[in-house]
Amino acid sequence: MKTLLIVFGLCLSLNSFSQKIFSVDYESRADVKVFVVDYESRADLLVYKVDYESRAGKNDGNWFFVDYESRADKKVFFVDYESRADLKIFFVDYESRAGWKNSGKKHILY
Repeated sequence: MKTLLIVFGLCLSLNSFSQKIFSVDYESRADVKVFVVDYESRADLLVYKVDYESRAGKNDGNWFFVDYESRADKKVFFVDYESRADLKIFFVDYESRAGWKNSGKKHILY
């Protein structure tokens, strides 16, 4: 029984940092306000959109956009102005390029 509880706890902790994202329609419903920058050099995080939920990263920039808010680990709202954002991202074309450029903001997605 004790082993079962340990395994269950490990499974929960592994899932808690996955990057399943839901884009909300209202700023007030978001956990994080995001701005998409035009240049990679201006981003805090380089994001790669994965095709399958099982490939979602653990706060490493590999995001899977879920269809339902209840399935998301984080709810984001895409703002129109950089100054209103908690996090600046740039979408990359290759999974290997995803990752943090400003690790000081890593806590935002935990």
